[in-house]
Amino acid sequence: MKITLPPFDQARVLVAGDLMLDRYWHGGTDRISPEAPVPVVHVRDIEQRPGGAGNVALNVAALGGQPELVGITGQDEAANELASLLENAGVACHFRRQPGAATITKLRVISRHQQLIRLDFEDGFPGVHARDLLPQYRPLLAGCGAVVLSDYAKGALRDPRPLIEAAREAGVPVLADPKGRDFSIYRGATLITPNLAEFEAVVGRCADEDTLVRRGAALARECGIEGLLVTRGEDGMSLVRPGEAPVHLAARAREVFDVTGAGDTVIATLATGLATGLPLPQAMALANLAAGIVVGKLGTATVSVAELRRALQEQEQSGRGVLTEPELLHAVADARAHGERIVMTNGCFDLLHAGHVAYLEQARSRGDRLIVAVNDDASVRRLKGEGRPINPVQQRMAVLAGLASVDWVVPFSEDTPARVIGAVLPDVLVKGGDYRPEAIAGHDAVVAHGGRVEILDFLDGCSTSAMIERMQSAPDT
Repeated sequence: MKITLPPFDQARVLVAGDLMLDRYWHGGTDRISPEAPVPVVHVRDIEQRPGGAGNVALNVAALGGQPELVGITGQDEAANELASLLENAGVACHFRRQPGAATITKLRVISRHQQLIRLDFEDGFPGVHARDLLPQYRPLLAGCGAVVLSDYAKGALRDPRPLIEAAREAGVPVLADPKGRDFSIYRGATLITPNLAEFEAVVGRCADEDTLVRRGAALARECGIEGLLVTRGEDGMSLVRPGEAPVHLAARAREVFDVTGAGDTVIATLATGLATGLPLPQAMALANLAAGIVVGKLGTATVSVAELRRALQEQEQSGRGVLTEPELLHAVADARAHGERIVMTNGCFDLLHAGHVAYLEQARSRGDRLIVAVNDDASVRRLKGEGRPINPVQQRMAVLAGLASVDWVVPFSEDTPARVIGAVLPDVLVKGGDYRPEAIAGHDAVVAHGGRVEILDFLDGCSTSAMIERMQSAPDT
């Protein structure tokens, strides 16, 4: 599966859930209060950010999507400030303003990059249930590509099933970021996205991926949920759907500064990708990439399309080149975890010519990743005779790795590549010439594993041996 950026600006995502305003007071401190043993902070900067479901909507907007936001606030200044921040960022707000209630607000006092205290202003919204959001929520489902339920256990999503049922009746997939230990309240959801701690709080500790998959599938069936995406921190994320093969993705973060809000980024990217029509595994891969970016930032943050594009380019470049066999097997496992189709070929490639280039481009078109296994110098001499190869193996591999069609190059020392092909087990094994497929080295192993072997045509008039003969017969000048 090659990861590409979809047209995010065509994605309309409906976000419903707990709304809150995050306030930050920043200032210096250099003395202790004479009134109590606490630091005195001289506040110099006040920052306000949308939190909870508002942060999910901001993440959708940062990707260029069209977020519609539904939730409950008070009828107060904090609600006005929250709406202003969101609307200025491109979020359409549809608040149910509750008279006599206060908008949930969290105030953090920060000095020298350290949080000294957090003050929470919240009474919840007693007597309010998710069904009370239906007048704002239901009309927005038309033309919507995905729904996100952002549950922070603040009361807006008490019994979210009316929202799930309305979305499914409209044919819209529902993604829920759950709280608490009762995942059955999300019955009917397309996907829920617990982190590992939340997941294990329900199913018990999972010592390995097999246990996680088995318990996740059982939980999904029991709760009537189509699937779970378990975010696992430095171990990446796992998609579990009953009756389907699991998908495990390695973490993409290079350096972790702050995981605050990473879950919001994951579910927002996932929903925005699905709303453009991406298949779930591809949307998951983009969400995994976005998570790797956002944890490298301080505080609650978002990810832009430009950042995703740069990360994709870096990932593509870092995943290419000359590899040892163990490095290749790790790269192949990672590619398969992303759903990518592996193509493999082999040869001496002593003097690279136009025929080789055309052949390798044909081979690459059969899948997502192309591996070229190259005979080492000793095996070339055994096959071609003394005087060959013209170029040593490291130079031959470096030239191949520079081709746009080639992802990975690996050497082998045997007369045939059967062993290394058997280790990789590509989805497609290709060879150029007039061979019979069953005579190709590695044929039996590939076919037994469910792959196929394909013979490709060489470009007429191109031959390494002919090039050598012409060079040898050319008159000295």
